[in-house]
Amino acid sequence: MIPPPLLSRGSQAVPRKWILRSFQSPGDILMLTAAVRDLHRCLPGEFLTDVRTSCPQLWENNPYLTALAEDDPGVEVIECQYPLIHQSNQASWHFVHGFTDFLNQRLGGRIRPTAFRGDVHLSAAEKTAPSRVAELASQDLPYWIIVGGGKYDFTIKWWSYQRYQRVVDLLRGRILFVQVGEEGHFHPPLSGVIDLRGNTSTRELIRLMHHAQGVVCPVTFLMHLAAAVETRQRVDSRPCVVVAGGREPPQWEAYPHHQFIHTIGALPCCATGGCWRSRTVALGDGDEKDDPKSLCVDVVDGLPRCMDLITPEEVVRRIELYLSGGAARGLTPAESALAAPLLKRSLFQQLTGTDV
Repeated sequence: MIPPPLLSRGSQAVPRKWILRSFQSPGDILMLTAAVRDLHRCLPGEFLTDVRTSCPQLWENNPYLTALAEDDPGVEVIECQYPLIHQSNQASWHFVHGFTDFLNQRLGGRIRPTAFRGDVHLSAAEKTAPSRVAELASQDLPYWIIVGGGKYDFTIKWWSYQRYQRVVDLLRGRILFVQVGEEGHFHPPLSGVIDLRGNTSTRELIRLMHHAQGVVCPVTFLMHLAAAVETRQRVDSRPCVVVAGGREPPQWEAYPHHQFIHTIGALPCCATGGCWRSRTVALGDGDEKDDPKSLCVDVVDGLPRCMDLITPEEVVRRIELYLSGGAARGLTPAESALAAPLLKRSLFQQLTGTDV
């Protein structure tokens, strides 16, 4: 039986009180922001909601939250999940449906997605503050964010950082890249970039994204953030090139305005959908993801073959689509010269004193 959306107190309708809990990864929490937005848009006035999550900064400035305590009268604490993921290879669901579908099990299907992205809110101060790049360069320069690594739990998502370096090198002087990555994860330094690895809180990353022209990354939190954070451009969509391979089906992860480079259908191991495996090789850290059923079955030179098939030249071609179409712009010669002193130099350059 589906409970009534509004509890009655005499003749007065009383909103239900929900505290939504999830301590999953930031990308998961970003998708939960979408479910909270859609709950309130589809059922206005029927709920008071609060959250307990692993990434509280994603909820700052959120207009849909009301401070609730677990011992408040009538509060329900809900451990949020997205079991819809188990149908992702067979049906046309996107991650944005995941938590909404879970909540709909309690509400009889009364919520629907109202936007194809997570729900991140910037303060007025964040919108008017200069970007970190502008602070460093003393001028507002166009830039792309690049993620050249990832978490150790899902190493199968990694592309070679040497290939990310090749992308940077091929676009040197035309695109200014800012490298980010969480401290404690695998993010080898790239040369020829502004290095902000381990140097951005979640809110700082959101502000950095707000100013960014585009993003290059694997399947990770940053691709979802690229879709969720409003742009400063005329068109409210941000270019994003995702090096995806064959782990996850594109219908579950991809956004319409992203270049999602996948290899689903190209290999026997991902012939009809994502393999959903976790690691390229076992790490010996005691994690269950070292189990053979979680390991890649086709490794080439340390990469999953599905990722090995994706070349730096293909990634560059996808970036250039945005430049050619006018969705993003590159550096002018003057801007490139201004950015040059900010770029991280390779070890060879540091040792030899060259700029080659």
